[in-house]
Amino acid sequence: MTTTTPPPRTGSAPGAWPLLGHAWQLHSRPLEFLASLPAHGDLVRIGMGPSPAYVVCDPEAAHRMLADSRTFDKGGPFFDKARVLFGSSLPMAGWREHRWQRRQMQPAFQPDRIERYAVVMGEEVDRMTARWRPGLRLDITEALTTLTLRIVTRSVLAAEAEDAAVAEVQRSLHTVIDGIYQRVMLPLGPLYRVPTRANRRYRQACDRLHRAIDGIIAARRAAPPGDDLVAMLLAAHDDDTGEPMSEADVRDQLMVMIGAGFETTANSLSFALWLISQHPEVEAQLHAEVDETLAGRTATPDDLDGLAYTRRVISEVLRMYPAGWFFTRVTTADTTLAGQALPAGTALLYSAYLLQHRPDLFPDPERFDPDRWLKPSGDSLPRGAHVPFGGGNRKCIGDQFALVEMTLALATVCTRWSVHPDPGATLRVRVRGTLGPGPLAMTCQPRGRAAG
Repeated sequence: MTTTTPPPRTGSAPGAWPLLGHAWQLHSRPLEFLASLPAHGDLVRIGMGPSPAYVVCDPEAAHRMLADSRTFDKGGPFFDKARVLFGSSLPMAGWREHRWQRRQMQPAFQPDRIERYAVVMGEEVDRMTARWRPGLRLDITEALTTLTLRIVTRSVLAAEAEDAAVAEVQRSLHTVIDGIYQRVMLPLGPLYRVPTRANRRYRQACDRLHRAIDGIIAARRAAPPGDDLVAMLLAAHDDDTGEPMSEADVRDQLMVMIGAGFETTANSLSFALWLISQHPEVEAQLHAEVDETLAGRTATPDDLDGLAYTRRVISEVLRMYPAGWFFTRVTTADTTLAGQALPAGTALLYSAYLLQHRPDLFPDPERFDPDRWLKPSGDSLPRGAHVPFGGGNRKCIGDQFALVEMTLALATVCTRWSVHPDPGATLRVRVRGTLGPGPLAMTCQPRGRAAG
């Protein structure tokens, strides 16, 4: 009988470079590097530039870290760089400030609000698919990015979604997210202050985003009172001082809401349509479900119970390609994790991609299998094994919004259209600040009523 020796509780990653540590591995082949780390322990020491950090490879340890946001607070190299643009907004704030901010913003993501937003979701999916024609070849990632940006702008922000403005925000955010990722993964410090073309493009994109958000805030101030997120932020006052949020703080919150609310969802939907096109058995089962439930009409929240397989497809896409693929934390006090004593100020990194590709938890992890999520198998996973939206009280505030949006959008598209890439086309996963497929050229063919 063959026995498998469990990995040590703690270890170190091999192959560190002088000064850079493992920054080059994380930059050049991040997913492969992360997937290799569980073999070295539950908590693996790496170098992020000249500074050490620990990668959390064990799901239970990841759950404990995410559940204790006081001891394991937001921080580390990713957040230090991102705060330059996003300030102390909800995802960037320390745990004390985060609690207050989340209370101000949570009403915008209650179930009754999401049902209202679903009306906008349906309108925008209809708008997108009505422009498609049989045989149309398009970049499905770009189309879905425009879709999700229009949805978050019109629903959560209750702002106008003019085509030119949406395109400008879309272009600028891509540049900014890529710039932040570059600065985290290759910590070259002063070189990013040199006025190179890339550095100028990054700073100009930041400026354009600030102007776009300032325009949304100004328009909201001039409009009648409302209950949208922008109005909530403008009405928020500090519990202790009574002071309102500053203009910069409101802008930072909206910047994050837009950034987190459209590209991540668009990437997941793009991955979904690609994977469906490559698995005829999944496509057939999905089409059967959406045809029975929708028969060509626009999906609504009332249809969710009839879209169980569609939701399993989404769960599997989020397992294989979590948009937020890595984040960092920092210890605020001396503590212990996975048997390792950690002094205050220790940097930690966790990766949903790493955890969700462990073959002991997800056999044959590169296989696309929505039926992994049939009960009871999906319920037998350890805590911290499937964390595409994070966990604990810092779990993504818009997780239910995103899940409803993805399910309704995917079901509506698939009951009307099938999309397939050119023969021989391959998927090239693009690893930046978020995990995405990059441009995906696919051709539309009508189904059901659309075919008539």
